[in-house]
Amino acid sequence: MLHELSDEEWEALCDGCAQCCRLKFQDIATGRIATTSIVCRLLDVETRQCKQYPKRHELVEDCIELKAENIASLNWLPETCGYRRVAEKRPLEPWHPLISGTTATVKAAGVSVTDDVISENDVHPDDIDIFLLKWID
Repeated sequence: MLHELSDEEWEALCDGCAQCCRLKFQDIATGRIATTSIVCRLLDVETRQCKQYPKRHELVEDCIELKAENIASLNWLPETCGYRRVAEKRPLEPWHPLISGTTATVKAAGVSVTDDVISENDVHPDDIDIFLLKWID
């Protein structure tokens, strides 16, 4: 089904939570991924929108493009992610903008990054480990 979506339909699946914009690190020895409370330097934390969306993959070397072909392998996407839910043949959450009709419900549901992240612009590289949140199996 995901492969059949138009670009507009694909973009509409994004709930705008910006969880995918969190910096992540992979342990080379184990392959485990850790998420952080740091978000990409291009993210406007308040609006949860990329300031350079059309050029994000050019400007941020490790920005992962979410595509129908890779969604199933991105186990760090939250269970609430619209892309992940559709790929897993589960319904969208009631707060998803396609269901609720507004993006305000994403923040109200507590799934957006707005209140609990810091931009990588404001973090010294030596301090990144302080911001590790959890390891994903």
